[in-house]
Amino acid sequence: MAEKLYNESVSTITYPGERLAKRIARAGICSRREAEKLIEEGKVKVGGKTVKSPALNVQESDSITVNGKLLQEKEPVRLWLYHKPAGLMTTHNDPEGRPTVFDKLPKNLPRVISVGRLDLNSEGLLLLTNDGGLARKLELPSNGWIRRYRVRAYGGVPESMIAALKDGVTIDGIQYGSVEAALDSQKGDNSWFTVSLSEGKNREIRRLFEHFGCKVSRLMRLSYGPFVLGSLPKGEVKEVQGRVIKSFIKL
Repeated sequence: MAEKLYNESVSTITYPGERLAKRIARAGICSRREAEKLIEEGKVKVGGKTVKSPALNVQESDSITVNGKLLQEKEPVRLWLYHKPAGLMTTHNDPEGRPTVFDKLPKNLPRVISVGRLDLNSEGLLLLTNDGGLARKLELPSNGWIRRYRVRAYGGVPESMIAALKDGVTIDGIQYGSVEAALDSQKGDNSWFTVSLSEGKNREIRRLFEHFGCKVSRLMRLSYGPFVLGSLPKGEVKEVQGRVIKSFIKL
């Protein structure tokens, strides 16, 4: 183990290695942000000492406990495609007791976290991983990955809407970036669109359409960057091969 420097006043151990929050996230316990919160709350120990600073590096040989449980060796990074049905929350614990994605996953899956979210009434492709660091990396807008959706909306479609979405709009002080929306078909007041965006703010598509007087009645994510829903049945999961992960993502 590398030589350690322990400062009693700030409860911080520093030495070369991997950031503690990243190490916890890579163990599949939680995301890096959640790991940082656990550290700040004093729920993490390294070598038997409680640490409260996320600015901490650890080595493979260090003994780390989270909430009193020993952190196991890192599992290989894994990624799954999941066809989320509508009516499930993308959260591990819902205060209102609604069913969640994680309640419905196959029991043989390890503990996983989602890459971003789909809201309660949205469906389609949701990426799952056992690695919090990977989840965070895949969520970064700097990837420039396009997320493509199939959208059904009710209401008249203003001629200006598609052009305005492409230019970006501001709603209630929130700036939304460029969104590509193609009108695929229209029958009466019901219209189908293919919508592509790279940013993905909370409930973005629904809010954008509502801004133009259209109510989204169905929203399905078809792809997330290079990962495609394809013919994956609703409620099913499919693991992405390790070589495919490495071809798209620098781990």
